[in-house]
This record gives sequence, structure tokens and C-alpha cells, in this order.
Amino acid sequence: MQALEGIRVLDFSRVFAGPDSTQILGDHGADVIKIEEPERGDDARYFGATRDELKSQGGVSSSFLAFNRNKRSVALDLGCEAGREVARRLAAQADVVLNNFRPGAMAKWGLGYEQVKIANPRVVYATFFAYGPTGPLAHFGANDLALQAHSGLMSITGDGDRPPVRCGTAAIDLHASLGLVSAITMALFHRERTGEGQEVNTSLLLSSAHLMNYFYTDYWITGNLHARMGTANHLSVPNQAFPASDGMVIIIAPNDEMWARCVQALDPAMLGKPEFARASDRLTRRVEVVATLSAVTARFTCKELLARLGAVKVNVSKVQDIGEAADHEQLEAVGGIVTYERHGRPVKAVASPFKMSGTPASVRRPAPELGEHTVEVLTDFGVGADEIEAFRQSGAFGTAPSS
Repeated sequence: MQALEGIRVLDFSRVFAGPDSTQILGDHGADVIKIEEPERGDDARYFGATRDELKSQGGVSSSFLAFNRNKRSVALDLGCEAGREVARRLAAQADVVLNNFRPGAMAKWGLGYEQVKIANPRVVYATFFAYGPTGPLAHFGANDLALQAHSGLMSITGDGDRPPVRCGTAAIDLHASLGLVSAITMALFHRERTGEGQEVNTSLLLSSAHLMNYFYTDYWITGNLHARMGTANHLSVPNQAFPASDGMVIIIAPNDEMWARCVQALDPAMLGKPEFARASDRLTRRVEVVATLSAVTARFTCKELLARLGAVKVNVSKVQDIGEAADHEQLEAVGGIVTYERHGRPVKAVASPFKMSGTPASVRRPAPELGEHTVEVLTDFGVGADEIEAFRQSGAFGTAPSS
């Protein structure tokens, strides 16, 4: 038995943050029902993929495959009353209802928390917002990039003599996803003890603020506005990328004991200067320390630096490209990869980030076709064949047939 077996999740979310949350819940046993717009579906079905790539990947993008396993797809037209009625019927029996629409959209369809909890007081109702449900920006739309800009994250990303740059991945989306998974599971635990459901939410704003946590506190206390430092970190030296003869490595020695071990492992003559021995002095002499250490590391290969510094417990890592990182044996060793088949094609994807000894995650379903499970889900929820046909005739499932 899995941790969330028997939990039904009704997922109205799209793109990355919401689908990532529900995929994690699905990996751990929840029955995730993905509500999609007929004919079009989740925009992520097509994100970033050429026509040839879509053909080779079974008609969907790698982005969709990354975030939508262990789900059943139901195509519902929420623009018509029949579609909204079907959604309300499903919400009345769900344990979790999740959406990432703008404030007020779900309530307009009769699917807001106050409306759903009348029929389903035990529901855990989860919402992703961009900026939150209240405040002057509540009705602004936004994505990961917008919040990287708004939060100040872009202001500290990149080199100091160049314009701000985007963090290369959707860091805020995925951080928010983990936050909402935590909130949902806490709310389900509370429900088990009390029988009471509740509304939970997070936002890209709150997620980005959590990522910027110590920068904000430092600003509020000292007024400091930290500048872009490339790979460097204002908290300690060394704490950045250094050149090797065949690439780059990250070296992090934040305390004096680790720095002393770094010195002995690499070059005591060049690095063992007394003016480098204390962390506070290394901060003051940052430019000199970095230049001296760079001259030393450039004499070694990446493999040599990893071996020397790893052996004395100095934090060190090679700067890898995506392929090196994805194929590194360590990721597979910790169960970071799952593989499954979809339409006879192999799919390799990142596993759930949570490892549980008694109730491990699993892949039970591939990413679904649009509307693939519409009739199956409605039947499971007690909707009769005659009613399903009536909903179909009323346009609840759009114009395309739903199996």
C-alpha cells in the first residue's frame, strides 16, 4: 500500500507548478484526475517541441511527459454549464481539489472553496496563485520568469558587469510545487485527526520570497542590496567556480578548518598565507584569494580536483552539462530516475524527490492522452451511462469524442 492510496485528487492546474505537485501525489498512490480543456488540453502538451519531436514522443512534448504520469485525463468544457456540472459532481467526491486559475475564476464556475465545501466539507482545496489572492497585484497573471524578476532573484543572478539573467530552470515553479505538496499532506493529516477539510494555497510570490529568504532578512536588518557575483557567494570565500585544465569546478570552503584542508590538498606554499587563514580576512581579500586559488586549480584536471578535495572532505563539484548530470551514476544510485512505456515508446523521467522506506513511489500510469479517461472516471464516480451520454450531448466534453 502506498502512502496516498485511496486519495482522489481533482487537478484543474496546467503547465508546470500544479502538474508537478499532483504528479508527486500520484507517484505516492493518489488517484489524480487531470481536468483538461477539450481539443486543446494542457498547454504543456506542446511546449518547446517541434513537429518532428511531437511525432517521435507520441504526440506530446517532453515537458508534458515530465509532469503528468500517474494521472487520468478528463476533457471538460468549463465554458458550458454541462461541463461545470460534471466538474462539480467530481469535486463533491474528491479528497483534494487543486487549481492554478486567477482569483475568482473557480468561484465563477461554482467551483470555489466555499461552494465545494458545502457538498464536501472534508475537501482539501489547494490553489496556486501568481501573486496571491489579495493585494494590489492579485489579479496580475505571471509565470516563473515574471517572479524571478519581481522577487529580486534576477538582480543577483549573472555576472556583475552584465545585465541580470534568468535562472535557467523554472526554480520558482518547482519550489512552489514542493511547498503545496507539503501543505496538502499536512491538511490531509489534520483531516485524519479532526475530520475537517480546509483551504490551502501558495503563490509564486511566496515561493520566490522563500528562495530569497536570507537576502530579504539581510536587507531588512542592514539595508544591503547584494550585487550579481556570477558563481560567487557573498557569505564566504572560496565559494564559487574555479578553472581546471579541462573545465570548471565549484569549491566551497566556508570555515577555517575546511580551508586549511583545501590548502594542504592543493598547494600549501601558494595558499597557506597567514592572511588567508581566517574567514573574515578571506572575505576582505576576496579578489586575491580567488586569483591565487584559480592559479592553483588550473594546474589540475576536474577529476584530480574532485579526488584531492573530496578525499579531505572539502565541498567540491564539477560544473557539468545537462547530459553529464542526467547520466551521472549517482542520480540512478539514489533512485532519481523512473522509466516506463507510453504507446510502446520508452520514457525516462525524474522520479519523485521523496524516498519512503515503507511506502515507496511508483509509476502505474504513463502520461495520458487528452480526455483518455473521461468515461472511465465518471463511471468510477457513480455517473450512469445515460447521464454520461446526456452530458456528452450537452457539450460537456467538447466536440471531440471521449472514450
